[in-house]
Amino acid sequence: MPWLHHALAALLAFIEANQHWAAPIVFALAFFKSLAFVSFVVPATLILVAVGGLVGASHIPFVPVWLAVSLGAALGDWASYAIGYRIKDRARHVWPLSRYPDMLPRGERFFRRWGAMSVVLGRFVGPLRATVPLLSGIFEMRWWQFQAANWLVAPLWALMLLAPGGLLREWLW
Repeated sequence: MPWLHHALAALLAFIEANQHWAAPIVFALAFFKSLAFVSFVVPATLILVAVGGLVGASHIPFVPVWLAVSLGAALGDWASYAIGYRIKDRARHVWPLSRYPDMLPRGERFFRRWGAMSVVLGRFVGPLRATVPLLSGIFEMRWWQFQAANWLVAPLWALMLLAPGGLLREWLW
C-alpha cells in the first residue's frame, strides 16, 4: 500500500519537525487503536513503532511520548468497555459482531476462563486488542477489575512499542 507508506513518512516528518506535537499525536493514535471498531481501520501499531524509532533517532523526549501512548491506550479501552457495557444484549446485532455470531460465545468462554487476565492478554494480541475491552463490558466484568488490569497493562504495551527505538538512542549515543 504505497499511500500508507507516504502517509507514514509524512506523519513522521511532521512529528520530527514539530516535536511538541509528538505526545498529542501518539495519544490520539493509541486511543483510536484501542477503541472498539475504529481500531480496525487505524494502522496505529505500525505508526507507534515508527514513532518509537523516531524518538530513538531524534531528541524527542521518551517519557512524555510513552505516557501519552499509555494514557491514550487506557482511555480507549475504557471507552470500549463503556460501549460494551451500554450495548450488552444488542451487541450481537452490531457490526462486526453481527457478521461473526460465534465471536460472542467464544469471547464469553474466554472471559469465564481467564477473568481479568483476559484484559492483559488481549492488550498484547493484535486482533483482540480492541475487542477484549468491548467484550469485558458486554459480559459485565467488574468495573474495578477491568480498570485495574487496563491501567496496569497499558504502560507495558506502550513501552513494548516505543522502547526499541528509545533504547536505540541510548545505545548509539
